[in-house]
Amino acid sequence: MGISSELLDHSAAIVDAWSMPGGPPPGAPEGPTNRVTNELSEVGDGLAVVESFSHVVAFRTDEGLVLFDASSVFTGKGVTASLRAWADDRIHTLVYTHGHVDHVGGSGALLADGQERGHAAPRVIGHEKVEARFDRYRFTDGWNLAINARQFGPGFGGGGGRDGRKATFLPGNTLACTETYRDELDLSVGGLDLELHHAHGETDDHTWAWIPSHKAVAVGDFVAWVFPNAGNPQKVQRYPLEWSAALREMLTLEPELLLPAHGLPVAGKERVATVLGDLATALERLVADVVAGMNGGATLDEIVHSVRVEDDLLRRPWLRPIYDEPEFVVRNIWRLYGGWWDGDPAQLKPPPAAALATELADLAGGPGRLAARAQELSAAGDHRMACQLVELAAQAGQDPGLWHLRAELYRARALTETSLMAQGVFNETARSSDERAES
Repeated sequence: MGISSELLDHSAAIVDAWSMPGGPPPGAPEGPTNRVTNELSEVGDGLAVVESFSHVVAFRTDEGLVLFDASSVFTGKGVTASLRAWADDRIHTLVYTHGHVDHVGGSGALLADGQERGHAAPRVIGHEKVEARFDRYRFTDGWNLAINARQFGPGFGGGGGRDGRKATFLPGNTLACTETYRDELDLSVGGLDLELHHAHGETDDHTWAWIPSHKAVAVGDFVAWVFPNAGNPQKVQRYPLEWSAALREMLTLEPELLLPAHGLPVAGKERVATVLGDLATALERLVADVVAGMNGGATLDEIVHSVRVEDDLLRRPWLRPIYDEPEFVVRNIWRLYGGWWDGDPAQLKPPPAAALATELADLAGGPGRLAARAQELSAAGDHRMACQLVELAAQAGQDPGLWHLRAELYRARALTETSLMAQGVFNETARSSDERAES
């Protein structure tokens, strides 16, 4: 199998077009969707990328393969088959860029394949906080399964659930780290030198790597060809300012090849600098604007509805808000620097939501009045206010029709959203609302 330029040519066309002064020309390529094909492309001498739910980056060395990530439990076997069509070598070292299950869940399949071939188990390297993440996933298993179902749709469970086994968020056969590090770790495997760096970003256990011989950075989820996942409303704290600092540190190395865990690899020093620089700039500006508002005494509500990322950045294919979105990042920045209270004194110790809904419904003339107004607002395109009012109506009333209307309005709202996170929450709300109406 020879070196394929398809992925690199595709990313070059996108980055070049969207970096042009004045914006891209008509008909410019819009950018990738994350392809779960499990197809392998060789993008350098002894360097391959397997496109999957999260990609696997593979290096051939004289001692065996060095892999970055293992993809998910659902794609592990497909990834393994593609790797084996490229190289029969033992997997010498597996590096976890971080402990998210779509990056580690396929490790069991890699191990099983190696055992069938008589290979020794790989050395597994990750940051010292990866195992703490695994412990937390086991502790909050039900919560994380529910998040997955809500975010990606019913039936998207964890590893397991086959042959009568209970589904778990973290697959039971996930390989533990055999070696960890704190800040930096230099490795040499079969003539390949690698420099591992820890940085906070989407997670607190994230690793990015500099591979000098390829002038490449393997970056995990620091780059994913979407707006940075720094605000996920259902997950633990993210670190946008530290994320941007890591991107800036990568830039100082002047990499010529960018190897992300999602989206397209990018070749060319200027192109790589553009992508890394844009991501860093967007995060830096968000943090600066939110913290300026906090320092000026603004409430979270005021900041959420005033802080924005420039449209010219959000239009770029590597920054589009199709998974996370800036509004969620704003809230996470507030949480990081200001805690959970939003600055509204009534919200410090509020009444029960149902009690407030009943009171407001009585003042409005009943839940039906709220519901009717919500329907009008939804039809006019004001989905924020419509959903707030239908929420009050449903909480204050017992009529199944209110819950069906709630489902209708949240489905309408989901259709207007760009981010998968918002779509997932609103569609799940609609589904569960219809279920309640029928119960």
